[in-house]
Amino acid sequence: MNRVPGLERPELQALPTMKERISFLYLERCLVNRQDNAITVTDIRGTVHVPAAALSVILLGPGTNISHRAMELIGDVGASTLWVGERGVRYYAHGRPLTHSSRLLTAQAALVSNKRSRLAVSRRMYGMRFPDDDVSKLTMQQLRGREGARIRAVYRRASKVTGVPWNGREYDPDDFAASDHVNMALSAAHACLYGVAHSVITALGCAPGLGFIHTGHERSFVYDVADLYKSQISIPIAFEVASKEPEDIGAVTRRAVRDAIADGRILERMVKDIRELLLGIGEDGLPRQVPELETNIVHLWDDKNGFVKNAVSYGKELDELGEDTELEEGYGVLFEESP
Repeated sequence: MNRVPGLERPELQALPTMKERISFLYLERCLVNRQDNAITVTDIRGTVHVPAAALSVILLGPGTNISHRAMELIGDVGASTLWVGERGVRYYAHGRPLTHSSRLLTAQAALVSNKRSRLAVSRRMYGMRFPDDDVSKLTMQQLRGREGARIRAVYRRASKVTGVPWNGREYDPDDFAASDHVNMALSAAHACLYGVAHSVITALGCAPGLGFIHTGHERSFVYDVADLYKSQISIPIAFEVASKEPEDIGAVTRRAVRDAIADGRILERMVKDIRELLLGIGEDGLPRQVPELETNIVHLWDDKNGFVKNAVSYGKELDELGEDTELEEGYGVLFEESP
């Protein structure tokens, strides 16, 4: 078969790391295509070239048309694509980037399936947000109460600093403009944070739906991770923007969050925090040393040893048994019963 024309897929090691990438790019009412190793964005003002490998997540808003070739390039460089509503405040679907290692996914599934380890991860998440609180003995019910009180205090403090009145979190996901200014800004800021968290989670090979505190939704883990940074990023930014009452509060908020994410190296922090959460806690709920992350490694599962090498021809001793007995005897050897 002839080779498919076009540029070769880059090696994983040749791509920029998450911390080196642009946090996110929001697009609407434009045509997205591809030219060589860049995506092209065309609207009534002209065409802009964006290096695809420099992107972390692309948010596609209303009126956006994207070509198959552009999506091919975006997938090859490991960037996430999210289809969102106007101003980026609603999530519809996403395209998953490349993932070579399932180690974090396996750890995530094991931790979330055990009550003891799930509670340990939940406590660690709270500790990352509020390191001054000792929650080592708290139940999930107590954690929720403590978290609710601390977040309400964050809102009150932001309101006092900026002078923006705060009457609680009230918004309609189907009508962005129905909220007051600060709630509109919060919706836009949180949506940006969710998009970046989603990008990092999928880039690391984790499952967005396997949350520890949130559950039952396809982005439960996204909400878990994004919550780690709301009190530092999206909440203070939303109040600051609302205090200025800009005409397009969604656009101004997105730009402010983008700048804060870039300045604070949040992508790098997210990668570190997720690895700490999933690899730094054992299934017994006790802390352990975070191992180095393997990439592009494939093993075979083994019920006694955990895993064995891939690309090895096992069962050569069966060749001597003969063709008539190979299948029956082979299964007896490959699936040897424990004594």
